[in-house]
Amino acid sequence: MLTRDDLLHALATIHVTAPVRAEEVTASTNAAGAQLAEEGAPEWTLVSAGHQTEGRGRLGRTWEDVHGRALLVSVVLRPAGIAPNQAGLLSLLTGASMAEAIREVTGRRVACKWPNDLLWNDAKVGGVLLESSVAAGELRYVIVGVGVNLDPPDGVEGAGGIGDTSLRDLLAAFVERFESVYDAVEPSFPERVRIAWLPVADTIMRVVEATTADARTVTGRAVGLDDFGALRLSTDSGEVKVGFGEIRHLGQRA
Repeated sequence: MLTRDDLLHALATIHVTAPVRAEEVTASTNAAGAQLAEEGAPEWTLVSAGHQTEGRGRLGRTWEDVHGRALLVSVVLRPAGIAPNQAGLLSLLTGASMAEAIREVTGRRVACKWPNDLLWNDAKVGGVLLESSVAAGELRYVIVGVGVNLDPPDGVEGAGGIGDTSLRDLLAAFVERFESVYDAVEPSFPERVRIAWLPVADTIMRVVEATTADARTVTGRAVGLDDFGALRLSTDSGEVKVGFGEIRHLGQRA
């Protein structure tokens, strides 16, 4: 599991000093990060755990892990220049940064499934959960949580693991990649996220079935991202953008 020294080492790679908290067991690193953010914790505060008892996923799902056999970490961000409706770009950037970090440290070609899954050999080995606080139309803070399984948890359909690796090296590589795109938030940020995400995306150029937030089902070919992180689908009736919901890959990439 990650130690306090590992968290400090990761921040040192980007020349940042911020509070860190490394727990053996916690309910949720995102919940702990949000509490610290509410108490005024600065950007880049890191929270890690060897095991979560109440790990959360998107859409009310749970996140399962094997005690001591996963990277579980949350980052407190206080982004300037990102509107609340662009926060999803941070989730995509997180996934892309972790996919590249895994490739560097392990050689395994992990890919991203929109919007927040990390896949290896078609099994889900990791995921991203982004939670934010908004006031007066601006982001107060964003908690970016990421989990990567070394071993798949028992009884979780479709779960996988990336195998033995150094969590210390993996976290440092992730933080370095994420910061290199995030550091200069400006009007070009959406394009920089696309540049980071598209090369590791498993979803692009696949025919997918999307279930949207309003329970509609749309089928089309995924062709790109818009400036808010929504998935652009080419359908028989024109382009459709899916900003929130679930997708299912149908067949292989074209």
